[in-house]
Amino acid sequence: MRIVLQRVIEASVTINENVNGQIGSGLLILVGIEDTDTKEDITWLCNKILKMRIFNDEAGVMNCSLQDIDGDVLVISQFTLHASTKKGNRPSYIKAAKPDIAIPLYEAFLLELENQLDKKVERGIFGADMKVSLINDGPVTIIIDSKSRE
Repeated sequence: MRIVLQRVIEASVTINENVNGQIGSGLLILVGIEDTDTKEDITWLCNKILKMRIFNDEAGVMNCSLQDIDGDVLVISQFTLHASTKKGNRPSYIKAAKPDIAIPLYEAFLLELENQLDKKVERGIFGADMKVSLINDGPVTIIIDSKSRE
């Protein structure tokens, strides 16, 4: 799994002109799933996301986690995170999992986040045409890949 974390002041996702999910201070998480992803990838990523110290403490130092600030989460599925641009100018998405594999993993990721965070996680709809709005805080944007564990 490959994710992009964005620390936000607020974020929302609109589908067919209706707001499907919105949050205040917290994380917007873009999630790309590939065929080889497993429950182990989900568990590792959720632990990493919730404990990552990327929110400011009272001294203005990034020393607090999402849990420390009781932050919100908005998750958006995004297969384009697995784009390969090695050849030519048209990205290839061959590494992105097909819906029959990706949807159950996406749902498991959401459930794991909710269980560990102990609150509802806002979300987009898998495969929908979504309009995502955000106010990036910092900006702080971090890419994490469960395969490289970096």
